[in-house]
Amino acid sequence: MTGTDFSEWLRGRSDEHLRALVTARPELVTPVPAHLDGLAARACSPSALGRALDRLDRFQLAVLETLALGDGPSSRPALLSMIVRAVPDPPGASGTSGPSGTSTEEEIGAALDAALNALVTRGLVYGPPDALLPAPGVPAALEPPAALGPPAAEVFRHHPPERLDVLLHDIDPAYEGGGQADAGRPARERLTALLSDPATVARLLEEVSPQARAALDELVWGPPSGRLPSARREVDTATAQSPIEQLLARGLLGATGEETVALPREVALVLRGGRVHRDLSPGPPALDGPVRDQELADRTAAGQAFMFVRMVEELCELWSVDPPGVLRAGGLSVRDLRRAAQLLDLPEWAAGLVAEVALAAGLIAAGEGEWLPTGGYDGWRIKATEDRWAVLAAAWAAMDRAPGLIGERDDRDRPLNALHPDLRRSGAAQTRARTLSVLEAAPPGLAPTPESVLARLTWEQPRRRSALRDPLVRFALREAEHIGVTGLGVPAAHGRSAARGDGRAADLLAPLLPQAVDHVLLQADLTAVAPGPLTTDLGRRLALTADVESKGGATVYRFSEQSVRRALDAGHSAGDLLAMLERHSATPVPQPLAYLVTDVARRHGRIRVGVASSYVRCDDPALLDEVLADKRAHLLRLRRLAPTVLASKTSRAALVDSLRAMGYAPVAESLEGDVVVARADARRTEGPPAARVSANPGPNPDAAAAAVRAMRAGDAAHRSRRRPTETPEGQVPRSPSTATISALEEAIRQGSRVWIGYTDSQGHATSRILEPARMEGGYLTAYDETRATVHRFVLSRITGVAGYDAERSQTPGEHAAGVD
Repeated sequence: MTGTDFSEWLRGRSDEHLRALVTARPELVTPVPAHLDGLAARACSPSALGRALDRLDRFQLAVLETLALGDGPSSRPALLSMIVRAVPDPPGASGTSGPSGTSTEEEIGAALDAALNALVTRGLVYGPPDALLPAPGVPAALEPPAALGPPAAEVFRHHPPERLDVLLHDIDPAYEGGGQADAGRPARERLTALLSDPATVARLLEEVSPQARAALDELVWGPPSGRLPSARREVDTATAQSPIEQLLARGLLGATGEETVALPREVALVLRGGRVHRDLSPGPPALDGPVRDQELADRTAAGQAFMFVRMVEELCELWSVDPPGVLRAGGLSVRDLRRAAQLLDLPEWAAGLVAEVALAAGLIAAGEGEWLPTGGYDGWRIKATEDRWAVLAAAWAAMDRAPGLIGERDDRDRPLNALHPDLRRSGAAQTRARTLSVLEAAPPGLAPTPESVLARLTWEQPRRRSALRDPLVRFALREAEHIGVTGLGVPAAHGRSAARGDGRAADLLAPLLPQAVDHVLLQADLTAVAPGPLTTDLGRRLALTADVESKGGATVYRFSEQSVRRALDAGHSAGDLLAMLERHSATPVPQPLAYLVTDVARRHGRIRVGVASSYVRCDDPALLDEVLADKRAHLLRLRRLAPTVLASKTSRAALVDSLRAMGYAPVAESLEGDVVVARADARRTEGPPAARVSANPGPNPDAAAAAVRAMRAGDAAHRSRRRPTETPEGQVPRSPSTATISALEEAIRQGSRVWIGYTDSQGHATSRILEPARMEGGYLTAYDETRATVHRFVLSRITGVAGYDAERSQTPGEHAAGVD
């Protein structure tokens, strides 16, 4: 059967089957083909077949390879016989007979039926059940199938005729050369026929040494080729000395290059005993790993989720006050990453993960040479903890970056920095999604090992195995544990929901999160102990007023002159700070802490720095005398303008920083004499929106149905060569843009035809009769009955839409969009 047969088979499929085809292979309708012949041609193209084959699991691929290796159409019983031979016997069974064997054969039969149904649905196999064939182009796309070598005709293609005569004479003594004994058949065809005969191959194997047979066994199940110096040497059975030469002399091996040899496909199939595959399982391998308590795993994962949210918040707050610079080539420097890891008390890889997820969620971005939180961070931080985690988990699952590569080197031996553009990997999101789907399939309480996850992924997509896939899977498992998708290696309930993207992750996580506390324990040694996770507001206030000294079951904050001055610089007064501490402390405010706050506040702001280039103003002349006498002030070039005023050529910001470094507590003031409050959390930048990857990249059911209708209509026109439909007379439809879009969407859902006004690329107003298929990216794909073809229309050029009834002419403006 030919490509024409495949087109006719597609044409005979029902609309439901065609919708299933374009849903399983969405690339076939991007854009929508003009007719079913176009769909068949696109479905059999190498690129489309490659994508379709990449989606098959190992069993489906094995069924397709078995079918492709046949000489003609195959029936289900013949395929089942071939597949059963490749499936190992169940434990304790001596074949496929008996109760165990019968049960196994039934399972294989059910798996074969499911595989054939999937292959037919995807348009990779076609024909009646008793005469199944691979779609045109499939055998070439599978080459080489089942780890088999090239056919004998390809192996011996470049052998000279005299060499083929010698081979045939050594294999078949009745061969006399020149095609006499084979009734004029070409020598290569005669050689292929001999090597395909099990009796001939068995006889040749008896003639070679055990070492030669062992070498042949190494190639039977792949790889089918090897390296051999002087592979094209001339040798026959009389002169062969080494085991390899014995095989070459009998055609059991053939030279495919100057230093390469290959096992002919026909010989391999004979040696495999009629089996195409060596060890085939109709189902995926089971996941292995320790079994743990599911409830404990859920609580552990919830704790990890809580901590990850806090780490992201701490990083954004840290970079709000002291943002790191953006490297010239992009990314975060190693020094800044180490500093962030130290402040967050995390390993460097975990700190890099926190930064990468924050970037993917749109919470940080590069702005004016620095990494800063975005405006989206302010909206994110006021959400509930479970909602914040859901945002981070979705961003991590969808991002196309590989944080696990941070610290490694690229192809040019340059280090890969965190937040660098080079961390993007095209397969990162897909690999992470596939890993999460495997975790979701794990039984409750099972912590799958990385090896079993890799084995499952290899079975599910055997053709998609790049050099980076295994590391990406291991990175995904490690990151899932750190983010809180898994706990103790076990997929948590909220983690499974996040993997599915069903929107229930936050609801499942909320009951497991620790309750936030709104109080601390103040102690006389100028420390505050938080007995649990603090509320967001209290945590931010305390982080501004004190420094974190240690973390663990309880967080310890330490107050110091510098931390209190930081809060005063942010605009708080001593009364505000003491009132906040009294309100949120379970114990009275200790006297040393109250003294510290009042003492720092008393000295804070006595010196005022303005603009001269800058000036220093103080009501206490003695304090200015002290500043002038300080040797460290020499570089500031201060001069006295009045008893209470000093002037300097140094900028105001530099002067404030220098005086603070000298131990004073100045504040900046404006030209009007008002204190300039430097808020620690006011620095923000504009960032791009968070990237999202659709969980279902295929067309939705309505779009698939519309595409099928458009192809059916185009196919009818293509086959009948019917004349284009004439457009109705009257004024070209006009309608508001919103009504136009709504009318087109309704036509797509209903499968109805519409009359549109359209302005072409030259600015000419035209009238079209369309059957809309789908809208995306500012374009409408539809079957144009006035041109008898499928076409894409620019939505902005559609001037209006009206309903179309082929039974009667439209009056101008009748049934216009938006008009009842």
